Amino acid sequence: MQRRTGNAFYLCYLLAAVIFGAAFAFATNSLDYLPTLAEGALVTVEITLIAAVLAVVMAFVSGLTRLYAPGPIAWVAVTYIEIFRGTSALVQLFWLYFVLPQLGLELSAFWAAVLGLGLHIGAYGAEIVRGTVAAVPKAQWEASTALNLAPFGALRRIILPQALAAMIPPWGNLMIELLKLTSLVSLITLADLTFRAQQINLATFRTVEVFTLMLVAYLILSLLLTLAIRWLDRHLALRFGRLA
Repeated sequence: MQRRTGNAFYLCYLLAAVIFGAAFAFATNSLDYLPTLAEGALVTVEITLIAAVLAVVMAFVSGLTRLYAPGPIAWVAVTYIEIFRGTSALVQLFWLYFVLPQLGLELSAFWAAVLGLGLHIGAYGAEIVRGTVAAVPKAQWEASTALNLAPFGALRRIILPQALAAMIPPWGNLMIELLKLTSLVSLITLADLTFRAQQINLATFRTVEVFTLMLVAYLILSLLLTLAIRWLDRHLALRFGRLA
């Protein structure tokens, strides 16, 4: 019941944000800005979704490598994790977009953004994967051995499904952080939501209206992401349960 109440709250919150944004745009005569902001929001969503896929892949690969791979291979995973956790996301984007061409590898602004943010969030996600998998009770491994499952089979069929249910809440926080980090890509010339808002502001000097609408747009995207994560969390919790 508590979870249903929580979902109802977020749905009402989302509806209130949409109504406020529409009413504010109408009251301030800012409706003409909405199509341009929507174009930028679409780019923001595309970057978030593709970078999220990359982040999940890198998190699982590096997290499991750190846990189970031989020493030298595990060190590679640790090196990746520490570099991308220990340096600024903005500096990473600048390096990928401005420095790589000097080394002979040129990326478009879009793919530099996806790669930079995906690797950055993936490094944090790797520690979530490592921690939740390591937290699965040792008895589960012992039961897998008793069932004559190979280590990889036990990991895939028994350990990871249980760990996955525990990963979703912290991963939810990372996905929202990823959404907010997309605002940095405007600094490498990508026409995302922040970039479009800055363009409109420079052309009209209506700072209050433009940046209020941008704030509401990010809030709406964040609430949609939160609802999706809560649904996935509930689904996995019902299917696999929680770690004790």
